[in-house]
Amino acid sequence: MTEIAEIGRDPDAFEAFYTEHIERIQRFVARRVDDPYLAADLTADVFLAAIDAAGGYRANLGTPIGWLYGIARNVVSAEKRRHARELRANRRISGRRLLTADDVTRLEERIDAEASARALLRAMDELPPGERAALELVALDGLSPQDAAQVLGIRLPTMRVRLHRARGRLRSQSLHLVPTPTEMTS
Repeated sequence: MTEIAEIGRDPDAFEAFYTEHIERIQRFVARRVDDPYLAADLTADVFLAAIDAAGGYRANLGTPIGWLYGIARNVVSAEKRRHARELRANRRISGRRLLTADDVTRLEERIDAEASARALLRAMDELPPGERAALELVALDGLSPQDAAQVLGIRLPTMRVRLHRARGRLRSQSLHLVPTPTEMTS
């Protein structure tokens, strides 16, 4: 009988332990798993875990084979939990269409086309709230300055001042993405 503590340090001790218990562990795993490749992987995982845990083995808590079966049970249970998580994840995405190469190309084109709008939005984040609201309504939402003034509850001259200031701030950031007054009224 091999001393358990030695299997983590001595390759010969591990080989003797492995030879002594491989058949029983293979049967244990094979009763719980129907894929031969998975069974082989799990069996190997059991013995790797045994090497790692060998230093903590206590003979007064049970026999070496009982200890090894406990490790095998933990390894198989962990695999079943991993497999169940994988199945749940697959169920969550089942029925959802995966992106094709054409979908990705269209999305990349759309993202590229919206780059200037993203830059404008980032720059607009730096504007005072009143100027930002005025600019959003006119430049992004397409309202006339008169309609935007009505939405904001301000007079048209105040709206024009806010738009002028917002455009000036954005120009100072080298962003020429905002429509000019001529473009806004057309």
